[in-house]
Amino acid sequence: MGSEMCIRDSPPYYSKTVMKLFRNQLTNDFILDDIDRKILYELSLGTKLKNIENVPLSTSGILKRKRHLMQIFDLESSDDRGLIVMAKDAIENGTRVDFEVPIVNTNRTVGTMLTNTVVSRWGEKGLPVDTIHIRFTGSAGQSFGAFLARGITLELEGDSNDYVGKGLSGGRVVIYPPKQSSFVAEDNVLIGNVALYGATGGRAFFRGKAAERFCVRNSGAKTVVEGVGDHGCEYMTGGVVVVLGSTGINFAAGMSGGVAYIWDHAGDFAAKCNMGMVELDTVDDEDDIAELRELLELHHKYTGSAVAGKVLDGWPEILSQFVKVMPTDYKRVLQERKRHDEEMEATIHEDQSNAFSSKEGANG
Repeated sequence: MGSEMCIRDSPPYYSKTVMKLFRNQLTNDFILDDIDRKILYELSLGTKLKNIENVPLSTSGILKRKRHLMQIFDLESSDDRGLIVMAKDAIENGTRVDFEVPIVNTNRTVGTMLTNTVVSRWGEKGLPVDTIHIRFTGSAGQSFGAFLARGITLELEGDSNDYVGKGLSGGRVVIYPPKQSSFVAEDNVLIGNVALYGATGGRAFFRGKAAERFCVRNSGAKTVVEGVGDHGCEYMTGGVVVVLGSTGINFAAGMSGGVAYIWDHAGDFAAKCNMGMVELDTVDDEDDIAELRELLELHHKYTGSAVAGKVLDGWPEILSQFVKVMPTDYKRVLQERKRHDEEMEATIHEDQSNAFSSKEGANG
């Protein structure tokens, strides 16, 4: 955005020079003459370009791009290597394994290489649910459980950084505070920003609050959390989100699919919800009630959530405090599909009844 503004607002020749630079960023070499260098220096396009006069030229006058720092991925020493070894029986034979390991916040994308190994062996369907169950203690780094495949459960007693469950693909993530902690879980942030970004399937349970942009672009995961920051469920296209607490502003902006259930015991959710594409309803459909209760029971089972326990103890009277968030067009499509299915079922039943009556008449 910054470069676009700079190009648009600069004099014609300046714009031409800047465009020359940006067009050639992906090539091995780019050519700048003395006038170009002077212009770029005057524009002060960032600290690196301020020092462009000090970059050596080749004998042909071509400014050579230099690699100043080699990217070191160090995959061979990744923590997932150890997880893969410990999960060997499950990966090779489908045998259930369960083990515990510590984790620190420099351990990033934990579970991703394990997922790759599982999917390479068993295909995109993965393993049966909970075949690999790993229990962590500590503070996880970014992207804990990213792209996690079906059959893998990552359970963390502690907390985690941003991007938990990014691209979740059928696996299960469970996070709750240390059992000896004295703070109230539902009043504290447990996971960072952008959790479950782009998730396509699986389930996640968080005993505590999530920071901003929870479940952005979620398209299939089901999750329970005890509060979220701003921009929750932004651009969501599928899945189910249960929030047992307050939300930040701009909830459901651009949400075109899926459904969210909010425990609005304070009665202030409507003012925080972006109503551009969604409607707010009560939870009174039998299927919705069954789905919500199932997720609450699982949340209580996996995390020991006091909030989930309180809601279940107050069931079903407490249902009146829940708000169902559903995209308007998505709701219309589901209603039309349901009506079509009911009409088809009625037609089939009628045809079968007529056929039976005709057969009875012929036999008589």
